[in-house]
Amino acid sequence: MTPSAPAYRRLSVEERRTQLLTASLTLFAHRAPEEVSLDDVAEAAGVSRPLVYRYFPGGKQQLYEAALRSAADELQQCFDEPRDGPLLTRLARALDRYLAFVDQHDAGFSALLQGGSVVETSRTTAIVDGVRRAAAEHILSHLRATDPGLRLRMTVRMWITAVEAASLIWLDEGKQPPVEELRDWLVEQFVAVLSVTARRDPQTAVLVEALAADG
Repeated sequence: MTPSAPAYRRLSVEERRTQLLTASLTLFAHRAPEEVSLDDVAEAAGVSRPLVYRYFPGGKQQLYEAALRSAADELQQCFDEPRDGPLLTRLARALDRYLAFVDQHDAGFSALLQGGSVVETSRTTAIVDGVRRAAAEHILSHLRATDPGLRLRMTVRMWITAVEAASLIWLDEGKQPPVEELRDWLVEQFVAVLSVTARRDPQTAVLVEALAADG
């Protein structure tokens, strides 16, 4: 008696959409967006091209933006760290998740942040900027800065830009130095830029003192 084949289960709309987005993110992680076609997505997901169009009637642009939003959600969660333990330890854990994402989505991460893609629009730019703003809000929250002033806000946002730039250079340099060293280096840079701002801004000076006491 031969075993029966497993029963076919039709995917729900949300499950199918998730399947297509997962296939897209995998492709965008290793190739620039303009190098990925709808046929590639259909093949990776094991479905037909018309099915991809059924869920994303706007074609490749709509699919790319949806995949980008999905990746942005994941990146934003990198900085969503519990408020337990010393701040710099929390920041290191957040960077571990961020750099793991960079490592897993290397080519796609580069295409995302460097821009210049033929599928780049004001909407995709806004999605990327939303990640930066969300990261800044998380960090300011960890600093317990309930009413952050201009200099503190600028310092945090400049550091986030530096993290992005360092990540891109790290990829370009063959993922050297080792990721743990890069993480520690970025944490040290965070302390350094806060210390520089503290010379001009009393609010940041108080935070730097608290960081030193937090140890």
